[in-house]
Amino acid sequence: MNDLVHQHTDLSESDLEWLHLLVSEWQLLSDLSFADLVLWVPTSDGTRYVSVAQMRPNTGPTSYQDDMVGHMVPRGRRPMLDTALDEGRIVREGDPEWREEVPVRVESIPVRREGRVLGVIARNTNLLTVRTPSRLELTYLQSASDLAQMIAAGAFPYPAEQTDMDVSPRVGDGLIRLDADGVVQYASPNALSAYHRLGLASDLVGHHLGDTTAELAPARGPVDEGLAKLASGWAPRQTEVEGAGGVIQLRAIPLKPRGTRIGSLVLLRDVTELRRRERELMTKDATIREIHHRVKNNLQTVAALLRLQARRMDDDRARSALEEAVRRVGSIAIVHETLSQNLDERVEFDDIADRVLAMVAELSPGGRVVGRRVGHFGILTAETATPLSMVLTELLQNALEHGFRPGESGAVEIGAVRSRVPGRDISPRDGRGPSQERLLITVTDDGRGLPEEFDPQRAGNLGLQIVRTLVVGELGGTFDMRRAESGGTQALLDIPAGATKQKQ
Repeated sequence: MNDLVHQHTDLSESDLEWLHLLVSEWQLLSDLSFADLVLWVPTSDGTRYVSVAQMRPNTGPTSYQDDMVGHMVPRGRRPMLDTALDEGRIVREGDPEWREEVPVRVESIPVRREGRVLGVIARNTNLLTVRTPSRLELTYLQSASDLAQMIAAGAFPYPAEQTDMDVSPRVGDGLIRLDADGVVQYASPNALSAYHRLGLASDLVGHHLGDTTAELAPARGPVDEGLAKLASGWAPRQTEVEGAGGVIQLRAIPLKPRGTRIGSLVLLRDVTELRRRERELMTKDATIREIHHRVKNNLQTVAALLRLQARRMDDDRARSALEEAVRRVGSIAIVHETLSQNLDERVEFDDIADRVLAMVAELSPGGRVVGRRVGHFGILTAETATPLSMVLTELLQNALEHGFRPGESGAVEIGAVRSRVPGRDISPRDGRGPSQERLLITVTDDGRGLPEEFDPQRAGNLGLQIVRTLVVGELGGTFDMRRAESGGTQALLDIPAGATKQKQ
């Protein structure tokens, strides 16, 4: 719509904003009217109209099989558009039009803002299935007529009301028509069912909706006069009401077709099951976070016990082995600590990598070996983050222990790059598989380098055995080590950035 308005009309940005507000609300008018709506705006030279938006009803058959947005109509071809635009009134005169052997009643509603008519809404009703209307349909049509008059007068939509139409109640969810005093004149079957779920034992017609709603809502301190007023339809508002048996979402729309409030529309939806599922998910998420928090605490306790045991060891090799175990347990604890703060089982791994780097760098006597990270790991699943944190811990620890002599200065760098590569599965359409996101990781030091005839796939120390097992078996990736360009050592990891490898 923005492009069409800017290209063909001279409407201002504030006028365009008003049209956007109207279009965000006019599904209500379409459903109440059982009609298609097309918004026509005059071009800058006044010789044509351009259709900038279209809406089809959810409550009846459409009158347009094709999309009308972008169509141009010369002035004079549709006299009802000209009359509505020039005289600023709703035009209903004229015989039905026949479109593909379907009779269609056409009406024109001027769209007014601050005394100016910006365009015209063509309301097109398919008459093929016309029959004697029910009480519900008569209420719909009368409410649509009131809204149309408000649009023509520039009184609808309400600028101050910001409604999310994706979650706001629709006409078919439940509708209540109130008089000027807030007394129910009509309630649709869905609306009545929703109030019965709140605990209402009688009919709604003839009752004051605000008082009835306030009585059904559980008392929380003083009487909620705001709820009673909102349910009475005095102002355009939206809220939720929770009773003993359910939860309903209410939206009140005051009707002022002639400038004075004659009543209100109340749209409502039963959201009891939706809110129950949301609470279950919140409880589940809280439970999962609590589990991660407790696992982290337990791992830290284990690390503390190992640290105490290491201090009592006289044998240097035994003490070193326990200290390595402390760092391995600590790397897993970091992941669980991060997961305990999230709402899902995914973590931003950059923070974990930095903390692992800082934890292992403490091994460097006097801080002579510094660590840094280049690139971004991004978001990883918990199943990937846990083994990857252990792999980084082992590689960093290996670089510090074997890459530098005691007291020697240097640097260790972690690099991470995400990339997409074609999948291996053959697609019958184009002979190529879907692209797969992978994570390329390097751990590089500028130390003394690898010894001659070193084979990273056969090296027997425990740290590299752990790395190979986790990278290949758990992460479904590849691992290699080589001499770096700086003369030190570089470890290379290539793993999927998504889910972990399926276990057979």
